[in-house]
Formats: sequence, structure tokens, C-alpha cells
Amino acid sequence: MIIKLHVHTTVTLAAFVLLFAALFLPPRRAAAEVIDRIIATVNGRVILQSDWDEALCYEALLTNRTPAQFTDDDRRAVLDRLIDQELLREQMKSAEFPHVTDAEVAARVAAARKQYPQAASDDAWQSLLAQYHITEKDLLAHVQQQIDVMRLVDARLRPAVQIDSKSIEAYYRDQFVPKLKQSGASEVPLAEVSARIRELLTEKKVSELLVSWLQTLRSEGQVRIPGVTPSANGREVQSQ
Repeated sequence: MIIKLHVHTTVTLAAFVLLFAALFLPPRRAAAEVIDRIIATVNGRVILQSDWDEALCYEALLTNRTPAQFTDDDRRAVLDRLIDQELLREQMKSAEFPHVTDAEVAARVAAARKQYPQAASDDAWQSLLAQYHITEKDLLAHVQQQIDVMRLVDARLRPAVQIDSKSIEAYYRDQFVPKLKQSGASEVPLAEVSARIRELLTEKKVSELLVSWLQTLRSEGQVRIPGVTPSANGREVQSQ
């Protein structure tokens, strides 16, 4: 079960949103509440073990798993997303885009709640969040940051994407129609699905540009993880 917090009609964007579902750095806990250790620094900003743990809980809620079910690779992927998120948060300081309002955040969370039938009542909802060690205030903060990041990405990358009619026709011919035939559905005229294909190809291109942008931000920034050294592509490899 997945909370969809950024609404588009394409499968590509759904995957794109999932890629960033657990990126958001949680509000800092009081120093006396937990003994933390530094697991990474991003351009001088510290990411703590508690940040990582809460991001794991948040992603577990989104994917209907428990943190104990995460493999080492899963956990490392969450840390990578935390690092990417911090790099993008820095870009917000100088970017102009429409920030999400409190009312929009509340509406997104209310819609998301409906995907959890076992949490229909307020008490059941609070109990579900407590199972993942997440408060509603924290959840609202995560959602607010998620939407703002998606809007930042749209504002920065979407204007650079141009999808021509030949690309739409090629996708329709090589992928859309064969999939229709495979499913046994009737063929749909290109004119009826052209807008949908354009949006799908746009989202795919935005995703590709985002990966490239993040690689650039990593290579130009300073990302440090204790016991890990940078690789040639800006990611990190375990030190021997």
C-alpha cells in the first residue's frame, strides 16, 4: 500500500514519486532524548542516525512494511535518498516556485488516510502512526517537504523538456499499441492518447534530468560518510 502524494496520471511519475518518498529529513529530536551519531555530512550539514531511522520508519509506512524487513541495500538506498534530499533542499534557498500551503498538505494527508482502511477512526490512525514511531506533526512536515521538492524539480527541469510529435508517434507505435494488443484491448486512436503519451514522456525525461542534476550536485558538493569514500560517479563505495 502506497501513499501517492503527487498526482499525475502516468505510471512513470508514480515510480518517480516513490523514488523520493523517504527522502525527507525529519524534525530534530531533543538532544537528551536520544544518543545520536553522525552518519553523513552534506556540504557541512549533519545527518544523524536518528534521521536515518525516522526516514526508514516513514518509508516503511509508505510501503506497508516494517523497518525490520529492510535489507542492508534497502537501508543504504534510504540514506542515499536522504543525501539527495539535502542537496535539493539547498537548491530551494535560491529557487522561485509556489510553495505548498498548510491547507494543501492537510488535504493530501487526509486523502492518504483513506488508503488505510484499518485506520478509519482518528484513534486507529494515531495508533498506526505510533507503530511506525511517527507523529502526525512529523508526517505533515514530511509531506510538506515532499511536495515542495517535487515543485522545485518541476520548476527547474520541466521547462527544459520538449516532446515532439515524432517521439509521441514512435512511443504509440512501438510501445502503446503492442501493449494494448498483448492485453487483448481494442486499439485506441493516437489522437485520443497523444496528450497522455506526451505527459508520460515528459515525466520520463524529467526523471532522467533529475538523476543527472543530482549527480552534478554530488560531484560539485562535499558529501562525506564515515567509512565510505566517493566513487567516480559521485556516489560512494565502502572503504577497505
